[in-house]
Amino acid sequence: MKRRKSSVFSVAFIDCICCGLGAMILLFVVVNSQNNLQRQRITEELQSETDRWEEEVADGRRHLVTARNALDETTRELVRTEGLSRRLLQTLTEKRRELSDRDRETLARREHLDKLKADLRSLEEEVKRLQAGAKREEELGRDLRPFPGQGDRQYLTGLKMGGRRILILVDASASMLDETVVGVIRRRNMGTAEKLAAPKWRQAVATVDWLTANLPAESRIQIYVFNETARPLLEGTAGIWIDAREIDRLNQAVATLRRLSPQKGTSLINAFEAAARISPAPDNLFLITDGLPTMARDKPASARVSADRRLALFREAVKQLPPGLPVNTILLPMEGDPMAASEFWRLAVDTRGSFICPAGDWP
Repeated sequence: MKRRKSSVFSVAFIDCICCGLGAMILLFVVVNSQNNLQRQRITEELQSETDRWEEEVADGRRHLVTARNALDETTRELVRTEGLSRRLLQTLTEKRRELSDRDRETLARREHLDKLKADLRSLEEEVKRLQAGAKREEELGRDLRPFPGQGDRQYLTGLKMGGRRILILVDASASMLDETVVGVIRRRNMGTAEKLAAPKWRQAVATVDWLTANLPAESRIQIYVFNETARPLLEGTAGIWIDAREIDRLNQAVATLRRLSPQKGTSLINAFEAAARISPAPDNLFLITDGLPTMARDKPASARVSADRRLALFREAVKQLPPGLPVNTILLPMEGDPMAASEFWRLAVDTRGSFICPAGDWP
């Protein structure tokens, strides 16, 4: 077989083509590797940026939660503040109302005090007039009975000692045992001897003793004691007037009073009604007591009596007094009864009588 002749040109062309193809492959490999490196670098940069933004987003979410919590706390604090503000406004309104009420009360008290001062001046003028026009006969009874005393303490300034039929009403309720509520409760549970030795009660007895020794000689006298009821001090003398010259009967009355033990409540209306039943009626009344009454005609269901109730009971009792009867009150003060002095003072002014509050060591 005839061998084929090879051509140099053909081999060279094939080599050129192979070299060119190899060069292209090598270029592609080089270019592709550079693209991968650049893509990896860009990817890493983007990933880093993405991580940074994700961290910022996470921080933002945490800050958002904190802000929401702070907002909730602020909202709750605002609600509490609004509630407190409403309460403060309400309290301020109430305080302003109370201040207005107290201002009115203070004004009323000032007016009442001015009125009492005017009454005091009027009473002082009346006392001076009575003292200037007193008759000598009113002094005759000062030696009827002996009364041992301490010099100048044997007097009562401005007390109207006159009258032809003189009634002495003596409060013999439990409150006459002491000047304080605690003292009354303590002495009320003691024996009879301790009750009779109570300084306040002994002063009341001494006051009756002094009165019976200093009343006019031509007068007639009757002594009633009262607590929940009213009765004559001497049994069998209801409605009977005792002549001031009957020294033995007056001594007996004082001795009976010294043995009497104070007890129970105070019904002033029963005492004044008893005074109104005496015939002929008294023309002068001496009332020895320590404050406003604690009951009406009958014993109340409750043991506690408010100040307003006591004042109402007193004013109801005053209505039972015989018309035109002067009331001379000798008040031995009791704790917790601030209206007693002003009301008995008013009673003295209205009835043209007198009112005194003697010292603890009188007479």
